[in-house]
Amino acid sequence: MSNDLKNILSNLNNDIEQDKLLEYLNRTLSPEEQHELESKLNDDPFASDALDGLSEMKGEDKISLMVYQLNKNLKVQLEKKKKRKKKAISETPWLYYSVIFLLIVAIVGYIVIKKMKG
Repeated sequence: MSNDLKNILSNLNNDIEQDKLLEYLNRTLSPEEQHELESKLNDDPFASDALDGLSEMKGEDKISLMVYQLNKNLKVQLEKKKKRKKKAISETPWLYYSVIFLLIVAIVGYIVIKKMKG
């Protein structure tokens, strides 16, 4: 299996090794290891769902293509989020300048009014 597939599977429970899960899908585990893995999968619904989803994919090429598309989409979304964050940070200085300006005007106005009364 490709390393990209292993990276996606890294979010699984640490008790279930990624290689074991992939070997299970390829039916290369011994019956004892299969039974042990199945019992662990029964305890972890997330890992069980991941196995179900991966088992529905026929062929390693489709899995690799899906992994590539998921990573590409994730990268695009993260880049958009970074751009939004940079844009938000770059647009906020005018807000700070406006608040400072209003505070200065309010203080100067207060001083002028106080001197006019006194």
